[in-house]
Amino acid sequence: MNKRFLFGITLLFGVCKLSSQTVIPIHTDHTSMVLSVASDSTLLFQYYGDKIQDCSYFANKQTYRRFDYGTDPLAYPTAGGRFFNEPAFSAVFSDGDLNTELKYIGHKDSLIVPNEIYQTTIDLADVKQKLNVSLVFKSYVRNDIFTVSAVIENKSKKDICLTRFYSSFLSVRAKRYYLTTFYGAWAQEMGIEESLLTHGIKSIESKKGVRTTHTENPAFMLSLDTPLQEEVGRVIAGALAWSGNYKINFQLDEFNLLGISSGINPFMSDYKLRYKERLVTPEMIYTYSNKGAGQASRNLHDYARKYVVYDTPEELPTLLNSWEGAYFNFDEAIIQKMIDDAAEIGLEMFVLDDGWFGNKYPRNSSKQGLGDWQVSQNKLPNGIGALVDYATRKGLKFGLWIEPEMVNPKSELAEKHPDWIVKAKNRKITTMRGQWLLDLTNPEVQDFIVETFKHIMTENHNIAYIKWDANRHVESVGSDYLAVDKQSHFWIDYTKGLYSVYNRIRSLYPHLLIQACSSGGGRVDYGALKFHQEVWTSDNTDALSRIFIQYGTNMIYPASVTGSHVSASPNHQTGNRTSLKFRFDVAMGGRLGMELQPQALDSLERAFARNAISQYKTLVRPLVFKGDLYRLISPYEESGFCAYMYTAKDKSAAVVYAYNLKYQGRTHFPQLKLSGLSSQKMYKIREINTIDKKSVFWGNNQIFSGQYLMNEGINLKLTQCNSSAVFYLEEVNR
Repeated sequence: MNKRFLFGITLLFGVCKLSSQTVIPIHTDHTSMVLSVASDSTLLFQYYGDKIQDCSYFANKQTYRRFDYGTDPLAYPTAGGRFFNEPAFSAVFSDGDLNTELKYIGHKDSLIVPNEIYQTTIDLADVKQKLNVSLVFKSYVRNDIFTVSAVIENKSKKDICLTRFYSSFLSVRAKRYYLTTFYGAWAQEMGIEESLLTHGIKSIESKKGVRTTHTENPAFMLSLDTPLQEEVGRVIAGALAWSGNYKINFQLDEFNLLGISSGINPFMSDYKLRYKERLVTPEMIYTYSNKGAGQASRNLHDYARKYVVYDTPEELPTLLNSWEGAYFNFDEAIIQKMIDDAAEIGLEMFVLDDGWFGNKYPRNSSKQGLGDWQVSQNKLPNGIGALVDYATRKGLKFGLWIEPEMVNPKSELAEKHPDWIVKAKNRKITTMRGQWLLDLTNPEVQDFIVETFKHIMTENHNIAYIKWDANRHVESVGSDYLAVDKQSHFWIDYTKGLYSVYNRIRSLYPHLLIQACSSGGGRVDYGALKFHQEVWTSDNTDALSRIFIQYGTNMIYPASVTGSHVSASPNHQTGNRTSLKFRFDVAMGGRLGMELQPQALDSLERAFARNAISQYKTLVRPLVFKGDLYRLISPYEESGFCAYMYTAKDKSAAVVYAYNLKYQGRTHFPQLKLSGLSSQKMYKIREINTIDKKSVFWGNNQIFSGQYLMNEGINLKLTQCNSSAVFYLEEVNR
């Protein structure tokens, strides 16, 4: 290994051995995370924030904490010893010992991708028991992202029962802490809520096992000292890459220090490790910004698109989904006509949703047939393959809906394999949406799902897209497969089983587009995105609702993975009536699709749709999928306006969205100071999706300097309730 290489490693990780303690800082381009090893080999957490190049000062740092007031901030606190707050780890050992005291035994640095990804692994061991824990820190240098996970290994020949095993613990110091979290329900996902943290513990969590992100999302933004602002202020954003039960705790102690513990929810999840067994926790993702929530979001989006989202293509196809246009009531002729219409208005793919399978128990409603993945002979006598071929001849790709984790009680699968159902012994099996949950802790069930998937793909060549749904969560938990003393493993092993299925399918179909859908936004997390190219953010397709849902979703997750559809008016979920223009203007903020019966559109509406889809594909989509998001006005503000924009990385183009959500009278007009442009460039601004070529901006089709657009901005005549505008900006020569 040459000296220049060693010198580069030293500069990046900055490992310093000093007289009092070892300091281990880990850097990205603009941030640092600093740990240290005290003289008694305790691993301390020292700092997370703006980059500090010189690590030496942390070697002698003192906190003045009294000995009888617990420990200095630990990097991975455990239940036991002198730590008395919420720990990151706890266990019960075979001799009844409830204490764990981890000490530093060494660390190593390695390159994953030169100049992009570096890894620091810190090894810890208990002072008494034969238990090892390794903390794995990855730094994504250019994106200012750190990920943290723990590897827990039993070195004893007797079982160790793990009762708490979070992925990470972060200590933060500020004057005040303002926490932004995401809450909701079915059809109301990813609402935004900010609260001032007070002393004690606040937690966000899920105990549902499946569909874990409907009511809360395993993500947050923490603003230090002041409430969250878009482009100013210190912000820490976090997200957990896990699709099962999770818990993130925020504990403000008497020292005004905030401890953040995050990872798998320990609820009913005691996990026994046998000799030499290891448990690898999911990654916790962090980013720090000194430029407000906007930069934190952009960091996460760039990281997700490059390193997380599965095999992400440059752009996903526009599509027509059959669900709200046909529901279960279709035959081959109806679907062929929908394919004709999709092709005629310029869409690129057709997706056949629920209802295409089941013969003994035909899938004519949600109450039967789920699990019996044979094509319905009554509805589709020529099979799915004939529809795929028909779509191909029309120039469209073809996609298909499946729900392989679930089964109806009224199905051949449930009759044949009652042992595959998640259920508590001698208790009633609860149903939800008329269905039960298959036990993915069981390898036989995993094999069944993989083989089912293979059969569908083999029988129907050229399927390009799968919508993978999961329409219920876990109730009355129990597994016929797991041993009596390992029933508490279910919550973790189900998700591990799901990931195993995903991995096997991805090895067989590496380039297939697969959407993660779970009653809408029930599986919107960084764990799922490792196997999917997109998520279905909500079953609520109402444009008014989607403004809020997508605004919250894109705080953490990039718009490139956000499926967003134009649906009918009045909307089938909310009954709201909105114009086709408004619905398109909202849906064009993500991966554009349609979910209605095209035959319901009149000739003018079809012409508008055709033009909007064309402009989306040529102008808007590249910016949504690869650009930087700048939020201009939050829909949660009292103004009743919402606005945001996507700017090209080279600042050569941008798309701006503006929505008015309430009647503004004759006095209020939105003033949008644009962001992310170059003050040195000139831009031509053009409103798209207009009706009768009428613009709401006096300067439409005119040229402005980036300096003017970012400092003065554009004022819009947008006063009517549920009105909207989309502008395309393009760099022009002076």
